[in-house]
Amino acid sequence: MALISTGTNSEAVSHSYSHTLKLVRNDTSPELNLTLTDGTDNIAVDLTNVATVVLKVRPLGGATVKVSISMYRIAPYTSGKVFMQWPTASLDTAGIFTGEIELTYIDGKVQTVFDELKFEVREDY
Repeated sequence: MALISTGTNSEAVSHSYSHTLKLVRNDTSPELNLTLTDGTDNIAVDLTNVATVVLKVRPLGGATVKVSISMYRIAPYTSGKVFMQWPTASLDTAGIFTGEIELTYIDGKVQTVFDELKFEVREDY
């Protein structure tokens, strides 16, 4: 999986997506593994003091979050690595979706990953 930038950039970009991840409706086994890095220096984000990591998913172009999925840090937390598995019913609709990753630190501060993830969910047979 490509690195996801958490830094800001001086370039004006309307949308910055990873490549499109292909999924099948109603699957619960796919695992998403990511390494979060700072976009300014490509160093892994230290997740030691992060209380929660959440992936928020919504339909492409939509304004309402369809599902928020907990992600889990992988030790050592200084590696910036997180993973998640799709909960039951989170892939219950075919279509194109985007997702953003939000980190909430122990002190309550919030950092949202700038690059969005993009998912294509196709119908099952």
